[in-house]
Amino acid sequence: MARRPLPRILTDSTPFARMADRASLARGRDLARTALDSASDVFHPLLTIGRGLRRLAAAGRGRWAETPRESRGPLLCFLGACVLVVALVPYGPLLALIAATAAGAWAGREHPPAETGPGEAADERLRSLYEALVPYLSAEGDPGPLYAHGGDWARAFVDHSFDERGRLERLRLRYPPYFTDGETQARARIEQVLYAKAGRGREYHFAWDELANQLTVTVLAALPTDIAAQRFVTSPGETVLGFTDPDAVQRTLPVTAGAETRDVPPVVWRTGPRSTEPHLLALGQPGTGTTTLLRSIALQALHHGEVLVVDGAGTGEFGCLVGRQGVLAVESGLAGALATLEWASHETERRLIVANRARQEGRPAPDDTRRPLWIIVDRLTVLTHVAAAEGRDDPQRWLQVPLRHGRAAHVTVVVADQFDGADLLSDPVRAHTKARVVLGPATADEVRAVLGAPPHTTPTAQVPPGRGYARLGSAPVLRLQVPATPDPLDDATSETHRQAVLALLPERTVPAGTAHAADESGTAHAAADGTADGGAAAEPVGATTHVRIVKGGESRTA
Repeated sequence: MARRPLPRILTDSTPFARMADRASLARGRDLARTALDSASDVFHPLLTIGRGLRRLAAAGRGRWAETPRESRGPLLCFLGACVLVVALVPYGPLLALIAATAAGAWAGREHPPAETGPGEAADERLRSLYEALVPYLSAEGDPGPLYAHGGDWARAFVDHSFDERGRLERLRLRYPPYFTDGETQARARIEQVLYAKAGRGREYHFAWDELANQLTVTVLAALPTDIAAQRFVTSPGETVLGFTDPDAVQRTLPVTAGAETRDVPPVVWRTGPRSTEPHLLALGQPGTGTTTLLRSIALQALHHGEVLVVDGAGTGEFGCLVGRQGVLAVESGLAGALATLEWASHETERRLIVANRARQEGRPAPDDTRRPLWIIVDRLTVLTHVAAAEGRDDPQRWLQVPLRHGRAAHVTVVVADQFDGADLLSDPVRAHTKARVVLGPATADEVRAVLGAPPHTTPTAQVPPGRGYARLGSAPVLRLQVPATPDPLDDATSETHRQAVLALLPERTVPAGTAHAADESGTAHAAADGTADGGAAAEPVGATTHVRIVKGGESRTA
């Protein structure tokens, strides 16, 4: 058998020679690269101008494509006229060439690359936040854990941003599908960790997306506190409780704050026969603005209806309403409150009977049954305690009829109290006040106990007066800032707020001196009417509009 020759690559010496020349080839490449860099430095201005002219041409083509067909002819005529003018002007072509070169150089300049990703301090904060979430968002036996000690936080944190001070402003993170995001306690643990690690003292909003297994944490801006009481642009049956975040509601109202006018998102409470939450309950700590809220509601209610005010605390916070048109009574004593609430109960029954008779006869209901009647009660539990000590009827008993049947009779009940007296509120008051407001600093459990749902934000310890949460029926919980409506008779009230409240008050129907004289001689009148014990003469159910009320032992007719 003949022997086959060896491959040529093993017998030819040319490849070995080429390997010997590899150093010279490397030197040649270095020389070529150096020449290319030198040429790019020399021709850099021309490259910049060319890149700019290309960008300008692309922008011109895009603008031409966006121009309607009927406008292209006049545009061509205008461009032709410009070219003709440039050609006829002395040194026109030269100046046009210089202008085109300068425009190309400006448009083709290289922008410094923007820094992407967080800095060193931000990276450290995100890493510490990621490590803090590991015990709550990891499970044993997970083959590919999203959260693990020493893991990559960039996989879990989809989006993030920091403010100019280096504090976390927004964070969107992913969590594993097996996390129990439907349990309130599990959510609360994650929110507490994020609140502690992202920075205390600010208010955060948590948006859970159960379908995508993502949580978005956003720092909320402070609600405006410079909005004072004023005439809001609302329709009859709408009451502005305060103002909230822009993305929480789909409506804005023009308001005047100082010397400027701007649009802000309001929290509008709708009352009347078609309302699903016709009555309101407000709770808060002392000095948090519950009385201010009632005063704001009363001023808005006087535009379209009548108001009965019961001041259980007896501090005179509603003294500016005494003797005003549309204000039926302002009572602070137990006797007057009992008589006023008793009349309100009978008036509700009368309205129901008259409206029912009108419907049976095929007639519209009389106007006096359709005019809204507002029963505003502040610190009702104080009067309940006094009535229990004196062995008299509980004033809350007379609120059962207005609460149960007030919606059909155009009667609205607003009750405000403090947390320490909330246990004394009767079951009808708790059951029929579907609109709820919590003002002042409160824990998440306290807010949930009153509103029926926890807030989606972290409550802060220091809040301005009138700041809290509101929930209308089964709607989501909203942040709330009540417009500044202080007592204009208080010496501590600023002149701007005093004039704002006085401008909203209706005209006086009883001179102030006459009302004061009537208070001084109230005992004699009460004895003449046979109501010295604090009772009130019962009014028959009918079409009467007279109100028999008692104030300080005096029986009078409003």
